[in-house]
Amino acid sequence: MKVGTLLTTNAIRYPDKVALICGKTRLTFKELEIRANRLAHGLIQRGIRHGDRVAVYLPNSAELVWIVCAVLKAGAIVVPISTRLAEPEIEYIFKHAQPAAVVFAPSGRDAALLAAAELLETLLIVTGSPGRGELGHDDLLESGSPEPLPPLPLEPDDAVIAYTSGTTGRPKGAISTHANLIIGQGLMTAMEWGLRHDDVIMTTTPMAHRIGIARICNALCMGATHVVLPAFRPADAVAVMERERVSVVSLVPTIVRMLLTEIEKEPQRCATLRAIVATGEAFPASAKAQLMALLPGLQIHSFYSQTEAGLVSSLRPEAQLTHPLSVGHVVPGVEVRIVDHDLSDVPPGHCGEILVRCGRPGQASVMRAYYNAPAATAAAFIEGWLRTGDVGRFDDEGYLYFVDRAKDMIVSGGLNIYSKEVEIVLASHPAVAEVAVVGVADDMFGEAVMAFVELAADASVSAQELVEHCRTVIASYKKPKYIRFVQSFPRSSTGKILKGELRLLAKGGCKPETKP
Repeated sequence: MKVGTLLTTNAIRYPDKVALICGKTRLTFKELEIRANRLAHGLIQRGIRHGDRVAVYLPNSAELVWIVCAVLKAGAIVVPISTRLAEPEIEYIFKHAQPAAVVFAPSGRDAALLAAAELLETLLIVTGSPGRGELGHDDLLESGSPEPLPPLPLEPDDAVIAYTSGTTGRPKGAISTHANLIIGQGLMTAMEWGLRHDDVIMTTTPMAHRIGIARICNALCMGATHVVLPAFRPADAVAVMERERVSVVSLVPTIVRMLLTEIEKEPQRCATLRAIVATGEAFPASAKAQLMALLPGLQIHSFYSQTEAGLVSSLRPEAQLTHPLSVGHVVPGVEVRIVDHDLSDVPPGHCGEILVRCGRPGQASVMRAYYNAPAATAAAFIEGWLRTGDVGRFDDEGYLYFVDRAKDMIVSGGLNIYSKEVEIVLASHPAVAEVAVVGVADDMFGEAVMAFVELAADASVSAQELVEHCRTVIASYKKPKYIRFVQSFPRSSTGKILKGELRLLAKGGCKPETKP
């Protein structure tokens, strides 16, 4: 069960069918298969072996898709890296993953080379003209054979290492196997959302995230056409939907809010759109109702998933307005428990940590482990159950509700931001004595980052200076949108900062002077 064989199968079944559309690039399944084969052979000729990690540091592009296919065909492991990360974040991932090759675009050359400076014998592959010590992606394509690759061994089966930040501020690499990708995207999501081989699936989010990799696998599993937006702009997205007759769109609710204004102008331009699949943050009932009124035949599927857990639950179209705050019923094949601090199950209506199981780790939808992190892996699982770190509850009808993030994660525009990571960066500024970060409601992005800062004695710093400090260390989308200076923090009897009280303070609104 290997992802690469799906492309080969579809190249035989649908050789002339368009498989990939991105900007001006259009490739049939046969053309995509040949391109992936050539690149896979080229990688192997230059020493890439089964189990090697290949870091893919690329913006949304057609190249990203066939490079992912090629790496998997070669038996190597894809390490997707968002182009929105800051250089220290990229450097940490490189040092931890120790990739045998790094693929980057000319626009990302400086960051890639700086992050890879300490890596030894790592292939540096650029999608443009190669510089000194670099290999050209086009040269690899030219040198590789278009013939099929030898069958891969059954084990090991690791396919993707997706780095996701944790409460310590250090990213952890969640390992997804080929089985995870095929079962999760070829069976579970396809059945739950009714995906078909004649669908045209459009991805609006960054491909380097879990959602983007999942949509690549959806298209490969189903033999569907995959449309990738190089960059998201509402007017362009609607134009692509109309021109390519898109039937399914993958997005986060923030994208819906941006699209609504364009769709309102001429709803008929989206006439072929039959389904939207959304995750990553709360999906407001008002936006759902507005979208359904504009496109009466549209089916909305909102779902709860994790990089580590895969698809957990899905709210079907008929329940979008009757249970708008729910993340749906648990999907077939997945088991969910809600437990208290003693890991005892709690009854419906009570909140607790969400535990997930779907066969043995790595064999169905749940990740196999964290890469090179045995302690973190041991802490994540208890008797085969994945501890999600999320808080939820069931109602009497079996609907699951996502209540809070036990790990203090903030979801802004569908992107995960861990408060601890931002706190560590702010605390490194010499003017800061202590800091606490919480998420606050945001009309456009679902949530925004708000930092409460206590200054060191006799220190002085502006909110804007602190924001700029964050911008140099972490991705721009993680920086605080609001900073509020405080004299002291509310604390528990043990001295712990009471973030619940800070969230109540934040609900009172952000004063203009506290917004950078």
